[in-house]
Amino acid sequence: MSDPGARDGSKPRVGMMGGTFDPIHLGHLAIADDVRDALALERILFVPAGAPPHKPASEVTPVEHRVAMVAAAIADNPAFELSRVEVDRPGPSFTVDTVEQLAAAFEVTVILSAETFHELPTWHAPERLFAAARVAVVPREGYAATDPAWLSKTFPGREDRVTYVEAPHLGVSSTGIRARIAAGRTVHYLVPPTVAVYIADHGLYRA
Repeated sequence: MSDPGARDGSKPRVGMMGGTFDPIHLGHLAIADDVRDALALERILFVPAGAPPHKPASEVTPVEHRVAMVAAAIADNPAFELSRVEVDRPGPSFTVDTVEQLAAAFEVTVILSAETFHELPTWHAPERLFAAARVAVVPREGYAATDPAWLSKTFPGREDRVTYVEAPHLGVSSTGIRARIAAGRTVHYLVPPTVAVYIADHGLYRA
């Protein structure tokens, strides 16, 4: 992928927001936009997980539905782009494999919530992730901010690879949205209208 914004042979600076996106919601979009602005990134790549290694396949909505919802959610923002890198790659969707693949073409910043960042030591090959990309940590409603001392103890020498971004604290989650739909409640103002229409048209998340 080439980018007209890249100058002097440098790689385009992009943010990577991964996840199951089951479904994608306004919190994802607001955080991505804030990080892009705060770190002056050229665009944000939304990377739906093909086969999340931490979730049984039976608990995740089929991938093409999740991909379609992401595409619908970001269609009106030219700075947002869908990446099928994990969907089209066989096997478990390990973030480090994705980051290393993207790093061949981009300077990558992985966007993680404070909750997910604290789980990083349990991930597959986290040291490889730091070697291939930077990390932007954003707040998560209900979770404490990251203590820099924890980072120094857990990943010594990697402090300069992490940036803390004050993004919106929106108390919305995919789990909560699925529960609301199953209970017959509205999700207006929680997901983009295009996503709400897709969910209704395909009968997703109903009890």
